[in-house]
Amino acid sequence: MIRIVFSDIDGTFLTDDKRVTARTEQAVKELLAQEIPFVLVSARMPEAIYPITDKMDVKIPLISYSGALVLTETGEKLYSLTMDATLTEAFLKTVKQDFPQATVNYYAGHHWYVEDANDPRVVFEMKITEAVAEEGSFAECLQRGICPHKILLMMEPADCERAERELQQRFLALNVVRSAPHLLEVMDASVNKASGIGIMLQHFGIGAGEALSFGDNYNDLEMLRYTGTSVAMGNAPQPVKEAAGHVTLSNEEDGLCEYLVRQQLIPAV
Repeated sequence: MIRIVFSDIDGTFLTDDKRVTARTEQAVKELLAQEIPFVLVSARMPEAIYPITDKMDVKIPLISYSGALVLTETGEKLYSLTMDATLTEAFLKTVKQDFPQATVNYYAGHHWYVEDANDPRVVFEMKITEAVAEEGSFAECLQRGICPHKILLMMEPADCERAERELQQRFLALNVVRSAPHLLEVMDASVNKASGIGIMLQHFGIGAGEALSFGDNYNDLEMLRYTGTSVAMGNAPQPVKEAAGHVTLSNEEDGLCEYLVRQQLIPAV
C-alpha cells in the first residue's frame, strides 16, 4: 500500500521547458484529496520550488538541497545540515585557484549568494528557477556564521567533468556530483535524497516500504533504491532505469501521472 509519494523535479515532475502539465498537477491534487502526502525532492533551494507549488495552489512538504534542508508544508524546519565552515573556506579557495572560470553560487537556507548577479549564468538560472540571487561576499557569510547548505558551480561541460573528478578526490567529506553537464552540486557527504526522505518518513510515521519515488537521473539513485516502490522516467539513462523497480513514460508524456493512473492510485485524469 502506497501511503506517500516523492518526486524529483527537473526531468521528472517538470517538462523540459520547466512546466507542470495539467494532468500532472491534477494527479498531485488527486493524491492530496486521498490524504496521501506528495513531496518534491530536489537539489533546488526552497525559493526555486515554491513558484512551482504556488502555481498549482498547493502547500506540500519539501526536501531541498538534495536532503540538506527538509521542510513541512508550512515551512517548519525538520532537518538542516550545512557544510563545515573551515572545509567550505578551503573548498572555495581551491575552486578560485584551480577553476577560476567557474561561476560560484552559495546557497544558505532561503538565500542564494553570488559575486555578480549580472553574470549570464546566474541570470539564466534565475530565469529558470524564478529564485532571486543576492550579491554578497562568501568570506563575510562565513565570518557571520552563515554556512552553505549547498555550493553550486557553473562551468563548461568539459571543465565540469574534470572539476567533479578532482574536487571529489580532494574533498572526501563533501559530496561533489554533476546534476547537469554544466552544473556541479556540492554538499556535505552525508547528504543525499534518501537521507532527506528518511527524515520525512519519520515525520509522517510511514515506513520506507510504503513510499513511492519518481526520478530520472543519477542523483536520484539513492532515493529510488530506498523507497519500497520506485519508478524511473522514460527519459532516464539506462542505469537509472535498471536501478528502479518500474519504468514509466517520459517527463514530456506525463509519465508520473500515467504510472499513478495505471496502478490505480488515482482515477484517470
